[in-house]
Amino acid sequence: MDPYKSFETERLILKPTSEEDASFIYELLNTPKWIKYIGDRNVKSIEDAAEYIRRRMRPQLERLGFSNYTVIQKAANVKVGTCGLYDREGLEGIDIGFAFLPEHEKMGYAFEAANEIKRAGIEEFGISELKAITIKDNFASQKLLKKLGFYFCRTTFLPNDDEELLLFKYDHKAEQAAATRTV
Repeated sequence: MDPYKSFETERLILKPTSEEDASFIYELLNTPKWIKYIGDRNVKSIEDAAEYIRRRMRPQLERLGFSNYTVIQKAANVKVGTCGLYDREGLEGIDIGFAFLPEHEKMGYAFEAANEIKRAGIEEFGISELKAITIKDNFASQKLLKKLGFYFCRTTFLPNDDEELLLFKYDHKAEQAAATRTV
């Protein structure tokens, strides 16, 4: 039993990614869209995926109580994607991210999962400001971020990466203040 929080929506379960998800993570990290929009993580086997989970995902979970979540479609009990909150090197604050297998895109799962992770970040983990990064031609992610209430802030670069990224921001306190002013 995982001691860390899992989350649930109407159609989805979001549980902290663990080594039992290695074959799914191997599949997801090698999809063409992951490689194009997120980058090749050099995960070339299920064993590499298990090591990636141990080395890249679990330490943050153990340190902060949140990290990467495997998204499971309840009705079919099928792993459809990932969504999470990341303490990413070179980015001040906590970053939200998401990725789904191609056959589970355009079903609303990304919005449903990311909206729940955003809620959890604010209500469960006390994060009032979230960031998100995407490459310039990932229009689907940009559209989803705007639907989640994020706004474009500026461009940025991550350490050891020469690709310019778009930085989006969500500020819960500012949104609350604006909502109070309009009442």
